[in-house]
Amino acid sequence: MTDIHKFGGASVRDAQAIRRVAEILQQHSDQKAARLLVVSAMAKTTNALEEIAQAGFAGKTEESFGMLNRLRSWHEAVVEELFAERPKEKQSLLAELNDLFVEAEWLLEEEPPQNYDFFYDQLIPLGELLSTRILAAWLKTEGLPVVWLDARDFIRTDDSFREAHILWEETISRCRQQLTPLLKENKIPLTQGFIGSTSDNYNSTLGREGSDYTAAVLAYALDARCVHIWKDVPGVLTADPRIFENPPRLDRLSYREAIEMTYYGAQVLHPKTIKPLQNKNIPLEVRSFLQPERAGSLIQNEAEETYPPIISIKRQQALLQISTRDFSFVAEQHISLLFQHIARLHLRVNLMQNSAISFSLCLSDQDGKIERLVEEIQELFKVQVQRHLELINLRHARPETREEVLKNRLVLLEQRLGNTVQLVVKKLEKVKYKN
Repeated sequence: MTDIHKFGGASVRDAQAIRRVAEILQQHSDQKAARLLVVSAMAKTTNALEEIAQAGFAGKTEESFGMLNRLRSWHEAVVEELFAERPKEKQSLLAELNDLFVEAEWLLEEEPPQNYDFFYDQLIPLGELLSTRILAAWLKTEGLPVVWLDARDFIRTDDSFREAHILWEETISRCRQQLTPLLKENKIPLTQGFIGSTSDNYNSTLGREGSDYTAAVLAYALDARCVHIWKDVPGVLTADPRIFENPPRLDRLSYREAIEMTYYGAQVLHPKTIKPLQNKNIPLEVRSFLQPERAGSLIQNEAEETYPPIISIKRQQALLQISTRDFSFVAEQHISLLFQHIARLHLRVNLMQNSAISFSLCLSDQDGKIERLVEEIQELFKVQVQRHLELINLRHARPETREEVLKNRLVLLEQRLGNTVQLVVKKLEKVKYKN
């Protein structure tokens, strides 16, 4: 039996957090189950690397190198703090990190390719490679039998860069060949979330916050007993605590409810995480690394329950209102053409609605893709764009919940499906959660 433990970016954000990971592993060992660790990049690292990627792709080499050096200094400072009394281990680890940064420098020095998503995926995995090298070195000094592994050796994907799809058959085969022997020897494999590789050995990524999904993929491949995801929140909450005050925690919820929550924007888990676990009935526990002694939220196959109002927010949204130039009906061939462009640009559609002569789309606004879409379709369609919007998703909402959430907000588009209401709105303030 194997338990998968996934540690997010906040749980490895600095030296103190990394020490806490070691304490959690020492305190939560189960002699009946082997353990495998999946680790994200240190908090804010991926954001920093995205800025570096944007500068590098734009040919701003000096600017990208400056940001990369700041990232290097930050990681080296964490190493200095952790290994201040272990100079031999410190020098060895710093040499490993230097090799990773040199590879990133080579990438930034080259002429950038035309495909930004490809360029992005070749650079962004640096974050996970750095954090796992540091954590593995520390856990070894703490006496844990950790073996660092490169996820790109066994997580195989297609070449849909930035949103790569798992090649399941090859991934399962490689996982069992490379991971199972270590687990049988009571070793603790430690690997990266979020990243994989294509059949041509190019880096690929599974989508933002994809480390949760990596943990689920490995659990499926290895028939794991349970997945434990360690977060900086006490479990699955009914709303984002960065926006709403004191949202309650859900102690238990079904796979179905978890899938619906993540699909509609709850950020506690990657949207693809649940399905592989549901397929093999593997429970998922979301726990707080700040309070590891407390129980978290358990997601498993169980009967549907009555849930309190659940609120999620998707920010950085754009609302496109598209109409034909000759005022003809928006027919199936028009919609088909629009979605060909949307699919090619890897845009994320979060809501859509059509009338006789117009078609409205709420899309995630990122990487200049909205501009490219408008440019490609404007010869055939009139396009009005509203940006800097939020998409509010209410599940199991009561009238008072909806009223409270919409205070001081302008609703631009509203849609209801079953017990879920979606609202595209302007302006978002911190409000009190009403249970």
